[in-house]
Amino acid sequence: MSALATVLAQAKERELHRTPVVAGDDAPLVVYFSSVTRNTDRFVTKLPVRSVRLPLKTTETAPRIDEPYVLAVPSYGRPGGAGSVPPQVVKFLNDPVSRAHLLGVLGAGNTNFGPLFCVAAEKVAAKCQVPLLYKFELMGTDEDVEKVTQGLDKFWQASMQPRA
Repeated sequence: MSALATVLAQAKERELHRTPVVAGDDAPLVVYFSSVTRNTDRFVTKLPVRSVRLPLKTTETAPRIDEPYVLAVPSYGRPGGAGSVPPQVVKFLNDPVSRAHLLGVLGAGNTNFGPLFCVAAEKVAAKCQVPLLYKFELMGTDEDVEKVTQGLDKFWQASMQPRA
């Protein structure tokens, strides 16, 4: 068995024995795109959040989100970073209502992309003028899940405070 096959088999085994995360109505909302590899999906489902997955196909209707949320977006390795933001995410953010409720961004990527690691999240955060909260590789580690859970909880609480 190859090293990659071994890692994938171990990840699948961990998923089979993982207790599902249940989030309350006041939990943060994470909207995310995940390709057929499901790396971002695997990460988000480990978080104690409410979540909405964007459709795989751009021909499908994107949801309209009319409440505060954080976006989790993977990057795709293209020369110079062009086309790194998935078109499904672009379509979703082109809806002014959904874009207006974006509070922050989580980036998923592959460190093999070098300086373009999580470039899609960087681009979305800059374009939408929201903070890039965290970057993780592929489906993230248990440490990533812990850090994002703690950081997202603090960020969410601060973001939901009434402005004076």
